[in-house]
Amino acid sequence: MDRRPLPRILSNGSDRIARGREHLARSRELARSAADGATDVLHPLITITRGLRRLAGAGRRKWTATPKDRRGPLLFLVASVFLVVVLMPYGPLLAAVCLMGAAAWTGRERTEPAPSGPDDAQSQRLQSLYEALVPYFSVPDDPSPLFAHGGEWDKAFTAYEFDDDGRVSRLEVRYPAYFTDGEAAARARIEQVLHAKSGRGREYHFTWDEEGNTLTVTVLPPLPTDIAAQRFVTAPGETVLGFTDPSGVQRTLPVTDGDAQRDVPPVVWRTGSRSTEPHLLVLGQPGSGTTSLLRSVALQALQYGDVVVVEGSGSADYACLAGRDGVLAVECGLAGALASLEWAAHETERRLIAANRARQAGHPPPEDTRRPLWIVIDRPSVLGHLAAADGHQDPQDLLQVPLRHGRAAGVTVVVADQLDCLDALSDAVHRHTRARVVLGPATFDQVQAVLGAAPHTTPAGDMPAGRGYARLGAGAVHRLQVPATPDPYDDATSDAHRRAVLALLPGRAASADASLAPAAVAEG
Repeated sequence: MDRRPLPRILSNGSDRIARGREHLARSRELARSAADGATDVLHPLITITRGLRRLAGAGRRKWTATPKDRRGPLLFLVASVFLVVVLMPYGPLLAAVCLMGAAAWTGRERTEPAPSGPDDAQSQRLQSLYEALVPYFSVPDDPSPLFAHGGEWDKAFTAYEFDDDGRVSRLEVRYPAYFTDGEAAARARIEQVLHAKSGRGREYHFTWDEEGNTLTVTVLPPLPTDIAAQRFVTAPGETVLGFTDPSGVQRTLPVTDGDAQRDVPPVVWRTGSRSTEPHLLVLGQPGSGTTSLLRSVALQALQYGDVVVVEGSGSADYACLAGRDGVLAVECGLAGALASLEWAAHETERRLIAANRARQAGHPPPEDTRRPLWIVIDRPSVLGHLAAADGHQDPQDLLQVPLRHGRAAGVTVVVADQLDCLDALSDAVHRHTRARVVLGPATFDQVQAVLGAAPHTTPAGDMPAGRGYARLGAGAVHRLQVPATPDPYDDATSDAHRRAVLALLPGRAASADASLAPAAVAEG
C-alpha cells in the first residue's frame, strides 16, 4: 500500500495525464504532416487517375450514344489513328504525353464560386413583387399555392437581375398552370402590375411561355434617336422604316453617326411582285414624325424608281422634292391631287395590260413597266373633306386600282394620316395596306386597332419624334425609331440634318420650273 500523501499522488497523476496529452498531440501533428506530405506527393497521381477515369467514362458514353450502323466506321477511324501514331517516330511517347496532359486537365478540381443571393433591399423588392402578384396567381381552392400571402418568393422567381440603381432589370416568373395566360386581358393585368411595381419610366418586354408556365420580364434599352437620314445598304425593293431591338430581327445595317460607324438592327419593308405586304399605312399624332417617315421612304424610293407625292395638309413639307429627277409630281391642291391620282390609276392599268401582252407573246415585260412607281399620299382625309365640300370625287376612290393591282404592276402606295382620322380612310386603304406603322403617343387599344395585335412591351415614358411601333403583315410588332429626315428648308432643322437630307436628294430635272431656282440657290 502506497504511504505517500494523497496530494502528492494526485499531483503525480495530473503530471502523467498532461505528459500523455502532449505525446498524443505530438503524435497527431506528426501523422498529419506525414499525411500532407503523402498527399503532396500523390496529388498529381490522383489528378491524372481521376482524369483517366473521366476520359474513359466520356469515351464509353460516346460509344453507347453512337448508332450501331456508325460504330464500324468509328472503330476503323480509331484504329487508323492508332496505327499512324504507332508508326510515326516518337509517336507512342507523344501520344502518352498528350494523354497524360489531357487526363491532368480533365481531372483537375473544379471550384465554382458560390452564387451570391440578393441583399436585403433586393429581397424586399422581390417580396413586394411577389405579394403584388398573389391576387392574380392564386385561387382559394389551391391545396399547394405557389403564390400566397406571406409565402416565399424564391419558389416563384426562378431568375432575377438588378441594375446599378437596385431596380429589377430581368425577372423570370413561374405561375400556376390554371392561370388564363391565353387571354389578352389576363396577361395585360399582370404586365400592368409588374410595370408599376418594377419602376416606371422604363420599357419592359414580356415573353409568355404558355407551355412552360413562365413569364420573362426584360427591361429594354432606349432606341437610338441620333441616326440621321442616309444611304442605307439595302437591295432593290427594300426600304428601311426605322430601327428596333436586336432581339426582334436577325439583321443589322451599318449606319454612320458623324465620323463613327456602328451596326444597328433595322425594320426592313420589302416591296415588289413577291411582297406579301406591298403597301404601307402610317398613322400618328400631330408632330409624331409621320411626314418625316414618308420623306425618308420617298428618298429611298428615288434610288430605284419614280415618285408621285400628294400632300393634303398644304404645308409644303415636300417642297424639297419638287423638280427632282424621278419625282413626277408634288401636288398640294385638290385639283392637282385628283389629276395625279387619276393618272396613277391609268398608269397601273397600262402596266398591267403591257405586261400581260408581253407574257402572251413570250417576251419579257417592257422596260417602262419594270421601273417601280411610288404613290406617296399625306393626309388624304383632308383632301376627302375638301372634295366633299366642292362636290368632287374622293381622291381615295382613285386608289382602288393601284392598291388592288399595284403589286403586279410595280406600283407601291404609301398613305399617312392622323390617328384620329382612321375611320375617314377608305375601305380599300384598310384592306390592302398590310404593312403598318403607328407613331407617337397611343393607347394599346389604338395600337391594336391599327396593327391588328398589341405590342409585347410597355409604352415609353418619353415619346420622341419618330418613335412608335411597326408590323409587317402578320409578323411580330416591333418597336420603331424612324431615322431623322426633317424638311431641309425648315428654319428649325439643324445643319447636320439639313446636309444629310440634301445629300440624298437627286439632281434637278431638266424640265424643272424656274420658280424653284431660289430653292436651288438656298440649297447650294
